[in-house]
Amino acid sequence: MTVPAPARRRDAEATRAAILQAAKVQFAVLGYDRGGLRDIAREAGVDVALIQRYFDGKKGLFTAALKASFDPDRPRGWDRGTFPREVATMMADNTFGDEASVPRFQLLLRAASSPTTAPLLSEAIQERFLCPMRDWLGGEDAIACARVFAAAYIGCLVERLVRDEPLVGREREVYIERVAGMLQAVVVSPTG
Repeated sequence: MTVPAPARRRDAEATRAAILQAAKVQFAVLGYDRGGLRDIAREAGVDVALIQRYFDGKKGLFTAALKASFDPDRPRGWDRGTFPREVATMMADNTFGDEASVPRFQLLLRAASSPTTAPLLSEAIQERFLCPMRDWLGGEDAIACARVFAAAYIGCLVERLVRDEPLVGREREVYIERVAGMLQAVVVSPTG
């Protein structure tokens, strides 16, 4: 008599996370149009039908990957006094704080450059970055300041990616001082 194999335990959250991680990498490298669901499913070790089940297809998966690229709770942990200098130093030192940041930024750049995905990126940025940043900044002009911060930060990211090496000596000192000053002007309200 044959003993049946034990039923494989299903973990929907782990499966969903694996699909999402594979999608972020695939879309960062290939973009939306060239990123394939079969390749994503293979990389995640799942059947492609699960992408439809968990994400309602390619557009839903791409949207989830974009939204997962932003942590809306992150600003709550920032210290207004040290945040601008920390960001400036991170950019000068050619670091992002974690290895996931470069692929995440590549995903965002690819999304911004496609007419198909730019509206999805706009929605994700509004919901997951600008609104939390607005809430963190507070005040009457908070949304405008959040946009200025995003523009400055993205500009620094692009410069950092193009430079691809840490700054040294006087150039590093001036860079940190100027970028920190620029970000401090956005982070601190004129009244305090």
